[in-house]
Amino acid sequence: MKLKNFAICYNSEISHSAEVKDTLQQILNARNVKSEIVNIDALKDGFDFVFVIGGDGTILKTARFYAKSKTPIFGINLGRLGFLSQSSKEEIEMSVDKILNGKFIIEDRIMLKSGQFTALNDFVVKGCDTGRTSRFSLKINNKFVCDYLADGIIVSTPTGSTAYGLSAGGPVLSPELNAFVIVPICPHTLTARPIVVPDNETITICTDEKTKYVLSTDGQEFYEFNSEIEVSKSEFTAKLALLEDSEFYSILRNKLHWGLPPAYIK
Repeated sequence: MKLKNFAICYNSEISHSAEVKDTLQQILNARNVKSEIVNIDALKDGFDFVFVIGGDGTILKTARFYAKSKTPIFGINLGRLGFLSQSSKEEIEMSVDKILNGKFIIEDRIMLKSGQFTALNDFVVKGCDTGRTSRFSLKINNKFVCDYLADGIIVSTPTGSTAYGLSAGGPVLSPELNAFVIVPICPHTLTARPIVVPDNETITICTDEKTKYVLSTDGQEFYEFNSEIEVSKSEFTAKLALLEDSEFYSILRNKLHWGLPPAYIK
């Protein structure tokens, strides 16, 4: 793949992002590679490859935007966890050289859709009255599954299974799985458990029409609704550029301290 048009997307609200984007552009200039600086709040198309400087939230917003144009993105972490990032700011030059030499792969990550909204990580449904539990009825392919009395419901992709869904007791799904996971949030019963379903199924969450509910998209976009929402697989995929030596399970160990005893966690 011959890459010509590069963008450097940065989040000006994150500390050191301005100096890191300048450093990245200088590295590209030194290799006779032209690039354009793009602010996270003014994204635009027309690029072959996008470097994203920031945390996971910055990457999620950028991924949703560039999914429609099938543009690969590469994350440089300036946030806390950086689970979706491939590089730290100290590794930028090494990462750039690998990318320019074609030593990377593009991994398609499935996304969710509900009406006009798309999500790379998850959709979360909660009642607007946060001080009480809510009633939800779950259907899959228009067939009744169960009722929940809970704080909310998370519908997550494999990518998002390491985010809010994990904190709520859901399983970790390999990014290669074509599946979603449905996780109740603090259900008021011992029998309510997460459900993993194929990604070609349609999920319907029905609610009490007398109560207002909120649907959040990757924790970044919100809209109120009542009655019900329908969630299914988006026709778009997020294209994450990964270095050739990147490996999902090592990321789990290194960033989530997966399976490590407390003595090894710093």
